[in-house]
Amino acid sequence: MPLDRKATPNDLNAFWMPFTANRQFKKAPRMFVAARDMHYTTSDGRQVLDGTAGLWCCNAGHCRPRITGAIQRQAAELDYAPAFQMGHPVAFELANRIIEIAPRGIEHVFYTNSGSESVETALKLAIAYHRARGEGARTRLIGRERGYHGVGFGGVSVGGIPRNRMYFGSLLTGVDHLPHTHGVPGNLFSKGEPQNGAHLADDLERIVALHDASNIAAVIVEPVAGSTGVLIPPRGYLQRLRAICDRHDILLVFDEVITGFGRLGAPFAADRFGVTPDLICMAKGLTNAAVPCGAVAASGKIHDALMEGADAPIELFHGYTYSAHPLACAAGIATLETYREDDLFARAAGIEAYWQDALHSLHDARHVIDIRNLGLIGGIELQPRPGAPTARALEVFEAAFDDGLLIRVTGDIIALSPPLILETGHIDRMVETLRAVLAKVK
Repeated sequence: MPLDRKATPNDLNAFWMPFTANRQFKKAPRMFVAARDMHYTTSDGRQVLDGTAGLWCCNAGHCRPRITGAIQRQAAELDYAPAFQMGHPVAFELANRIIEIAPRGIEHVFYTNSGSESVETALKLAIAYHRARGEGARTRLIGRERGYHGVGFGGVSVGGIPRNRMYFGSLLTGVDHLPHTHGVPGNLFSKGEPQNGAHLADDLERIVALHDASNIAAVIVEPVAGSTGVLIPPRGYLQRLRAICDRHDILLVFDEVITGFGRLGAPFAADRFGVTPDLICMAKGLTNAAVPCGAVAASGKIHDALMEGADAPIELFHGYTYSAHPLACAAGIATLETYREDDLFARAAGIEAYWQDALHSLHDARHVIDIRNLGLIGGIELQPRPGAPTARALEVFEAAFDDGLLIRVTGDIIALSPPLILETGHIDRMVETLRAVLAKVK
């Protein structure tokens, strides 16, 4: 940096913030300086109830002592070790712990650093798997409209959120999309899985007929679509997708970056729905977000095909400098221990009914046109303001923050995903705050 250009520590200009209205934010910044359990502390000393587990990621709450202690000890002992042709014990221990709670048939773990990287890895694994077994023409990837699979070129390509796609060119070729499941007649204000819409999975048969199964590698979906506004799969939908994929020898990938690690009252959404995919993408709750870490958990058949079909000593030419980072692995082990010792998955399942009833008590609140829920996820859809879509929800977000509640909004939908440690009093406060905010926002 030139000597005449000295930055000040609190200058907001240098940081280009992600998914943020930068110009607006920097005029009136919202700053967190500390966090503990269910609350953030702001720079002006206010306590803000976390209704979103950070960004769907702090499932065990904030600054849990077991997790922070594990990170501190690991940093003092082994700060970094390469994962290329080298290893360290903590990486293998965490992988085994993940497999212990994974669905039967999921047997191997490949580490990444984020949900976006997990998706990129899963897509590459799917294509490499078919090539290894002599079906190299299977390269086409099928995503879903309104799907969110991170921000890599692969994830954006199979994703289906228009503004995430429209600025970045043609993206990957050879990608098609299933229809989304939002807005199916008869599903408004559904509690849990909606009754209508399982037939939308059958559109995969149309795509297979169009491209032929011999050219299709994988289908990737979020079991519950989170970032697009909490879209709950219709009853039987995921089971039909699994059956169609099996019929045509297409791999099924679940993006469980949000739904994994207790969010639906079970280790994975695969357990909640009784549908086992071939690949599971994970991140967020894996380390309680204390250290960035992601992973792809793969079935034995995918791993074994790549091992047995390898044409070089290195079976898979893929990986990251920070794959299996020691601090991340230590955080992951401590996080899984926290989930187990506090019985957080069962806790989430036990409080789900109260959560559901509380959310749906807002059915008559001002501007509300739909409410959706499953596990400890909730979506409250608002009537868009005429001529100004998204504006109303953004004002609700800002007003809720001012009133001490952190929510997330996407479009005109309020998305809620609190830490699994929440109590009924926290739920009551969230609902009361939202009702008051909705009453005063025009």
